[in-house]
Amino acid sequence: MEKRGCGMLLPVASLPSKYGIGAFSKEAYEFVDKLVKAGQQYWQILPLGPTGYGDSPYQAFGAFAGNPYFIDLEQLIEDGLLTEEECQTADFGNDDRDIDYGKIYENRFPLLKKAFLRWVEQQKNAGMDEKEIRKYLKKQLRAETRDYCFYMALKNQFGGKSFSEWDKDIRTRKEDALKHYKKELREEIAFYEFQQMLFEKQWKALKTYANEHGIRIIGDIPIYVAADSADSWAHPELFQFDEDCRPTAVAGCPPDAFSATGQLWGNPLYRWDYHKKTGYSWWMDRMEYSFELYDVVRVDHFRGFDAYYSIPAGSKTAEFGHWEDGPGYDLFKKMKERFGTLDIIAEDLGFLTPSVFKLVEKTGFPGMKVLEFAFDGGPGNQYLPHHYEKNCVVYTGTHDNMTLQGWYHELSPETKKFAVNYLGNERTPQGEIHWDYIRLALSSTARLAVIPVQDYLGLGNRARINEPSTLGKNWRWRMKSEDLTDEILERCRQMAEQYSRVPENEQEDEPEKDLEKT
Repeated sequence: MEKRGCGMLLPVASLPSKYGIGAFSKEAYEFVDKLVKAGQQYWQILPLGPTGYGDSPYQAFGAFAGNPYFIDLEQLIEDGLLTEEECQTADFGNDDRDIDYGKIYENRFPLLKKAFLRWVEQQKNAGMDEKEIRKYLKKQLRAETRDYCFYMALKNQFGGKSFSEWDKDIRTRKEDALKHYKKELREEIAFYEFQQMLFEKQWKALKTYANEHGIRIIGDIPIYVAADSADSWAHPELFQFDEDCRPTAVAGCPPDAFSATGQLWGNPLYRWDYHKKTGYSWWMDRMEYSFELYDVVRVDHFRGFDAYYSIPAGSKTAEFGHWEDGPGYDLFKKMKERFGTLDIIAEDLGFLTPSVFKLVEKTGFPGMKVLEFAFDGGPGNQYLPHHYEKNCVVYTGTHDNMTLQGWYHELSPETKKFAVNYLGNERTPQGEIHWDYIRLALSSTARLAVIPVQDYLGLGNRARINEPSTLGKNWRWRMKSEDLTDEILERCRQMAEQYSRVPENEQEDEPEKDLEKT
């Protein structure tokens, strides 16, 4: 990210589609085309992992697996694995602004199972036997992804329960139990391997299309894995577990002004001493996998690498935790030795200590600035653009924030007065106010500016992606194909050009230049 640039934030799930949730479908390719038309160079998405209960992409069943909800059903129709009638008669909900995860869960997997069985028949007709088919699937996926496939087959075997509630022999990975279940569940394992093969093939095609059109993908990896995940089960040695594979401490945040009892996330904590002994090999594999999926990686909760909050397992709240040292720079030093230059964005939001600032600075990774955080606290607020260094990424808001219009509507009179004075925009009608903040982000010195699509559309809080610490209403908003009009895209491009966020050879009425020499 050496040159100034800009991008849009839109989760894959929020793309328009005919089948209830955004996917790697033609609408995704059309969105890439719109990014190009709007003068953008980046598309930021949320984690692509398979979501569990609560539907949060930050609590995935596997850190090395993709969400089968994103598989394009239209492609399966073209491949002769499904019929159009089968897809159209499945009930995915009837609100094209909303994602009904319950209906998608109930109806998508039976469709994918039909596609899998037909694919198996296709392979058999081509001369492969079942053993060869399983061998073929195994070759398509990395070992950690196959662990996820085995985990999901076992999870189904045990009625959807987390591995902490499975029989002890398989929960603690006794060799005889592993052999027994691998044999008994081989068709179900192959079904999940088939899903992952489709996911990787379709995502690779979409990412290649984006890259060929000058769009880089910013992906997102949570620092922690879910308690109910293949990673926790397959590699208990990596986590603070007892000999019965149960956590001794879990992750969260201490009490603060927003929460009197803190936040109890419940994720297993890492045994950083063990990771260090292995040269952080699991983290190296995870980062390698992330850079296969994405061009730039946003690392969520970056402060947890400096110090993490440890809460005794079994606690009802986060009140009685304590701070422990994380791996610090040592982990990123190993990553740089392995990968060279790392295109990473450090999610350094929240309460930060001097040691966190020092770690971000030492890594050289750009941190994040959020305009919605900027207007309380007076002119010394670090999120106000006049404090920015170039090496940062500015957002109007993130997936966890209100939309700009929703946020502005709820500002206190005192904060709104300061914001109006800062921007000098007392004459702007509220219906247009989001453009003033987009302009503020794009005009800043930040090397990269990323704006949520909802803010370009000027939508209210009904279009919010996530409200932390709430359940049942998050991760559900979807865009319609007609939302991003040519008029909006042209306005995006004009503003990107105005603030030198479009590469020189894409500027209108500008002769092409050799970017390598500029």
